[in-house]
Amino acid sequence: MKKLLKLALMGAVASFFAWGCANKEQPETDPAPKTAPEAPVDSTLNLEPIVADTLSADSLAKLEAERLEAERARLEEMINRIMLDDVYFDYDRAELTEAAKQILVQIAEILTNEDRFVVTIEGHTDARGTEDYNLTLGARRSTIVRDFLIAYGVDGNKLRSVSYGKERPKVQGTDEDAYAKNRRAHFRVTIE
Repeated sequence: MKKLLKLALMGAVASFFAWGCANKEQPETDPAPKTAPEAPVDSTLNLEPIVADTLSADSLAKLEAERLEAERARLEEMINRIMLDDVYFDYDRAELTEAAKQILVQIAEILTNEDRFVVTIEGHTDARGTEDYNLTLGARRSTIVRDFLIAYGVDGNKLRSVSYGKERPKVQGTDEDAYAKNRRAHFRVTIE
C-alpha cells in the first residue's frame, strides 16, 4: 500500500509539473527589444559627474590643485627660459648676431606654442652717447628683435617694444665688460 501511495504521489507531482510547463509562454523567435538600444557614445560627453560621484569633494579639490600647480610650474619654467636670455649687440649696432638669432629661435618656438604670453622687448644701450641717441638705438634694437620674432611666426599683437636707452643698466661700470652686458634686448613676460 505504501508503494502504491508513493507511486500515486509521484504521478501527481509529475502531472503538476507537466501541466505547469505546458502553460508556460513559448519564447518568440524574433523578439522585439524590451529596452531601448544603447545610445552611441558622444565624444564630447562630460564624464566629470561620473568622476565626481566616485571621488570625494576633497579628492577632487586636491586633484584640481595639483593640476593647477603643474600648469603654473610649466608656465613659470617657460617664462624663466625667455627672461633669462638677453640678446646682446655689438657697440653702436642694432644688427642681430648669430648667437642672438639662436636665442631668438628658441624664444620664438616657446611663443608660437603658448599664446597666453605677452612679451615686452626692452632695448638697452651702454652708458656712452647722449640720452636721445641711446633711446633711438635702444628702440632700433627692440624693433629688430620684434621683427625677427614676427618673421618666425610669433603673433605681433603679443609683442611690445620699448627703449630704455642707458637708463636701466644690467651691470654698473665703465669698462668694456660692463658696456657689453648693457648693450642688449631684454624680455619681460606677462600672461593674459
